[in-house]
Amino acid sequence: MTTAAQHPVFLDHRGNPRPVKESPLTYEQARLGMAFHEAGHAVLAMSYGIHVASSEVITWTVEKDGWGLTGDTNTNVGSVNAWHYSAVCAVGALSEVQYLMVHGLWTPERAAICAAEHDRAHAVDVLAVHGIRLACDHVPSGGKSWGQVRGMARRRMDHLWREIRTVAHAMNEATRLTGEQIAAMTGLTNPPLPEAVAR
Repeated sequence: MTTAAQHPVFLDHRGNPRPVKESPLTYEQARLGMAFHEAGHAVLAMSYGIHVASSEVITWTVEKDGWGLTGDTNTNVGSVNAWHYSAVCAVGALSEVQYLMVHGLWTPERAAICAAEHDRAHAVDVLAVHGIRLACDHVPSGGKSWGQVRGMARRRMDHLWREIRTVAHAMNEATRLTGEQIAAMTGLTNPPLPEAVAR
């Protein structure tokens, strides 16, 4: 484990610290859950034609015997459908909950810890910049609700579960995977960098 330092991954997209949640899981269980969370983001992004640079689990020590855990999936979004982008944001928490269910670890309390409100807020804010309405608790006129987006993400996740599982276990072992590694182990295509980023 590494020691935590001021790192952009500990902040949300607005520059605010991400919420800290106590986990009832062991370190090993929580780490694999985080790997499933990030694998969900990476695999869905790639399946929608979004370039994935890397995806990783980040750990650090807290005091003597504690630990902290988060993850980061670095994508380069070119021109992508707004609802596909939103589904990529939503699928991390869904993948983590699915991991709990498949491994017999699911409880309502453990599932609630997977919520990842920062992913939802990020999707809402990014779409708002482009004039697209995504709401948390209702279906806005001309837009979608977070529940609808989660449904889209859930269906895509179910279809790609084998790939997500493969990437999650590899990430748990290696800590960090490149987009090329993810493409090689899943058979998905990691699209080239968008032109504006590649220059």
